Amino acid sequence: MKQLIISVGSKNPVKVNAAKVAFSQYFPDHNIICQGIHAPSLVADQPMTEADTKLGAINRAQYCQAQQQDADFYIAMEGGVDNFDHGPATFAYMAILHKQQLSVGRSALLPLPLKVYQALEQGEELGHVMDRLFNTNNIKQKGGAIGLLTQGLATRESIYTQAIILAMAPFINADIFSN
Repeated sequence: MKQLIISVGSKNPVKVNAAKVAFSQYFPDHNIICQGIHAPSLVADQPMTEADTKLGAINRAQYCQAQQQDADFYIAMEGGVDNFDHGPATFAYMAILHKQQLSVGRSALLPLPLKVYQALEQGEELGHVMDRLFNTNNIKQKGGAIGLLTQGLATRESIYTQAIILAMAPFINADIFSN
């Protein structure tokens, strides 16, 4: 069985498993090895804009590539929030590097209660706010705010997996994405 090494810019089991699930769907005939490493985002712990969230994901993926040059793909996920014209929402950006090619994708938006967004504006992280609101412990390494606010119909991992699958399109269809 062929082996595919994926360097994931986080040791969070939700992120590492989302990468493994997504890559396993594209490469079912490969043994997928996902190695999580601590990769700095170089943005705030709780990114408050789309731009910072995207930059955090790219920074983490680039860090992985610089640290671990033997992987086939380098991937990072960064969760963030922003206040859109329709209200506050959370989402995540995916950055995937393969050789010198970068693909960036984003998850769906999850609306956030205004009181949650206001706590984030005061410097708290989404996972901590949700833990307090729902009386949970370390939800960001479990179903996340997504799981809590959708009654488990979607989870942080399921949304990350879907966003990775979408962000992989340029690699899976390299012939039609090439310039």
